[in-house]
Amino acid sequence: MKLKLALFILVSVLLATACSPSAPQAPTPDVVIIRTSAAKTVVSEITLTAAASTATASATSTEAPPTETPTLETPLALDATIASGTAVLCDHLTFNPATVDVNIPDNSEMTAGQQFVKTWKVKNDGGCAWGAGYGMIYAGYTDRMSGQPTPLTGVVAVGQEVDLSVNFKAPTKAGEYVSAWQLANDKGIPFPKVVFVKIVVK
Repeated sequence: MKLKLALFILVSVLLATACSPSAPQAPTPDVVIIRTSAAKTVVSEITLTAAASTATASATSTEAPPTETPTLETPLALDATIASGTAVLCDHLTFNPATVDVNIPDNSEMTAGQQFVKTWKVKNDGGCAWGAGYGMIYAGYTDRMSGQPTPLTGVVAVGQEVDLSVNFKAPTKAGEYVSAWQLANDKGIPFPKVVFVKIVVK
């Protein structure tokens, strides 16, 4: 009798438990959906941050936008011009070493105190003509030998050759003497190249 009662109670409890509505369970979250959503959020935040930074930099920048490289529309002023894309000095000369000495070649013999005229042939290869005020000046090498330059007698055009002369007086002491001279413009500014005279006093 007691066994039947115990079985009846057990069965009743089981039935009551099985028939009673169970508490709703939370649905299992979809991990893939959560990860995708999180990634989209991060990308959106990065994009917004970059846009804000660009806007701030543009608003605070005081630099002017880059311009094209300036082009040279006129020749260089003062002492240079443009020729074939290369800067050319206004005052410049050149010479052929074989023909520069018109007279009095190097090591020419002179007597003490002898007067002579040395002449050089040079070419105007600069960008400007030579004229009034241009002339030879002493370049300060060893001995001036009382040199007195002969002024230009006319205009020397670009590309033209001309003879430049200086009147000298040989020293009174025996020995070798060298004197350096260069052409200067009407402002007294010397040309880059120098010419020489070399004599031997007996």
